[in-house]
Amino acid sequence: MIIDVDLASVKSTKPHEYLLRFFFGGIVTALTGLIAKRYGPVIGGLFLAFPAIFPASVTLIATHEKQRKQKAGYDGTRRGRTAAGLEAAGTFLGALALLLFAFILYRFLPVHTPVLTLTIASLVWLSLSCLLWLLTRRRHFTRPSLR
Repeated sequence: MIIDVDLASVKSTKPHEYLLRFFFGGIVTALTGLIAKRYGPVIGGLFLAFPAIFPASVTLIATHEKQRKQKAGYDGTRRGRTAAGLEAAGTFLGALALLLFAFILYRFLPVHTPVLTLTIASLVWLSLSCLLWLLTRRRHFTRPSLR
C-alpha cells in the first residue's frame, strides 16, 4: 500500500458526491452537538473522533471501485467491498489516534497554554497514526499465506 495524492480524483468526483459528503458531515456534526448538549462536552468531545464524512466516503469508494471493475467486464462488488473495508480500517486507526489527541487536550489544556497543548497533541496524533499504519502494513506483508 502506497500513500499518494491523486488530484485526478478531484476532477472525477461529481457535484452530487460532494453534496452527499457535506450532508453526512453535517448530520454527524449535528449529532455530536446534540450528544454534547445532552451529556456534556467531555462525552460529546469523544464523538468528535468519528470522522464526519466517513459514511459518505466509504459508500463512494465502494461505488467507484465497483464501476471500475464493471467497465472491465467484471462484477466488481467484491472489489468495492474490499476497498471500502480498507478505507474503514484506515479510518479506525486514525480515530484511535484521535482519541489520544482528545485525551491530551482534556488533560493538559487546563494547565498549559493552548498553542503548546495543541502542538503536542497534533504531533502525538500524527506519530501514532503513522505508527499504527506502519504496524498494520508490516503485519499485512509478513503474515503467512492461508492456503
